[in-house]
Amino acid sequence: MTLELDPQIAEALGPLMVGLADVAPPPVGDVDGRRVLMNAMLASVDRLQPSADDVRITDHELTTADGARLLLRWYRTTDTDTDDVAPGPAVLYLHGGGMILGSVSINDGAVSRLVSRSGVPVLAVDYRLAPEHPFPTPVEDAYAGLQWLHEHATELDVDPTRIAVMGDSAGGGLAAAVSVLARDRGGPAIARQLLIFPMLDDRNTIPDSHIEPYAAWTYEDNITAWQAFLGARAGGTDVPALAAPARLEDATGLPPAYLEVGQLDIFRDEDLAYALLLSRGGVPVELHLTPGAPHEYDAIAYQSAAARRAMADRVRVIRSL
Repeated sequence: MTLELDPQIAEALGPLMVGLADVAPPPVGDVDGRRVLMNAMLASVDRLQPSADDVRITDHELTTADGARLLLRWYRTTDTDTDDVAPGPAVLYLHGGGMILGSVSINDGAVSRLVSRSGVPVLAVDYRLAPEHPFPTPVEDAYAGLQWLHEHATELDVDPTRIAVMGDSAGGGLAAAVSVLARDRGGPAIARQLLIFPMLDDRNTIPDSHIEPYAAWTYEDNITAWQAFLGARAGGTDVPALAAPARLEDATGLPPAYLEVGQLDIFRDEDLAYALLLSRGGVPVELHLTPGAPHEYDAIAYQSAAARRAMADRVRVIRSL
């Protein structure tokens, strides 16, 4: 027996696959080609879902230690946008895209829907991308966003002891790295890490024959992204855990984790291994392995039962902060 797509996910993927049938995938190493193709696809997929009309967006600017100016986008429901709101939880969100593409604005719809459903505000960080800004810049940008959220907690009506970090794909890898960095630097405090099919291991370059036919993020994409992020070090022996959290040896003291991945996602094995690493370090872990689900299935097949369960679980965890 071989692995197969969940029937509802397969049905949703059908029209997208027809549209991409005549599109030649960019070769390994072509970052610009991937940006053109995938940014357009991400924006198109997001428009399939209804917008959240009860979420207000406010932009802030962060100046980094090296003088760069980063967009920080604050999302909160309009019914909490009052002067008498008690401090509550918040989420620092880091978008996906292999650390080479994507942006805060492309994810406006997804983040707004999460805020609308959970009632918990989110700060999204428009971190700088590789290869123009390789490691450690994206990690340091994400960490600076965490610091900013803690420093402005009072004015944002946020309880600084109830801040989570969350990301999907590359953003999930950055959320894991920020959790390690905050531990190693003695703060700021992180209440929970939500790692949604996170990208964790630069050594993941050998195709799995069961997964490859369904890979929405392919092994060629993965090789391209890690080489852009790490350069010649990718896959070598001197890659630090802050760049590729799968390299972490000691998970002691990290925040509780919620981790999910699809069984047809090329990140499956590294994510399962990371959940085990966290558990062995004494970190509470909630792990979900979704049968028949490829990478980013929740955005494409958002009406599927699998995607609805995943969203309900994420909302549940966020509300529990």
